[in-house]
Amino acid sequence: MNFMTPSSRLGLAGKIGAALLVLWGVLHVWVGVEGLRQYLAGGTRALHTMFLGGANAPVAAFQHPIDAVTSNVLGHLALNFVLDVGGAGLLGLALAWMIWKQVSWSAYAITLVVIGVIDNSFLFTQVVPGLIALDAGTIGGPVIWAIACVVTPFGLPSVLKPSAAAEALQAS
Repeated sequence: MNFMTPSSRLGLAGKIGAALLVLWGVLHVWVGVEGLRQYLAGGTRALHTMFLGGANAPVAAFQHPIDAVTSNVLGHLALNFVLDVGGAGLLGLALAWMIWKQVSWSAYAITLVVIGVIDNSFLFTQVVPGLIALDAGTIGGPVIWAIACVVTPFGLPSVLKPSAAAEALQAS
């Protein structure tokens, strides 16, 4: 489903979309790295501070678990989350490369669906309910993804085969 021909070139809008996807990827890789750093430096308590601060989950009101088993389980769940976010960032970087270098509609479709599920599930399960603070850092990813999804197709070559009339006009 690549629909790429040797003469296919990525237009400016596609390059802008791919660049935005690179930015999205870098930001998400940073979340993974920072989450791992927080966990290694301060354990579960430090890592949980990355997920708090929304209107309905102020840092001061959060009660950290006091038993070792619960703390260990929650810490590893949070660590798994941030590492998955970092992995999604790597996926975003790979998709940006595929769009830029391979002029890939498949990469665009994966960006639209998979990255969309990732960002929108975060937005609607964490930010909108007020668990994580609504700020530039938390809303930036979904906004960057949305803009990339809107502009990229305008820079990709048409997937439709030219009509016989259009081919005749080009031949003359």
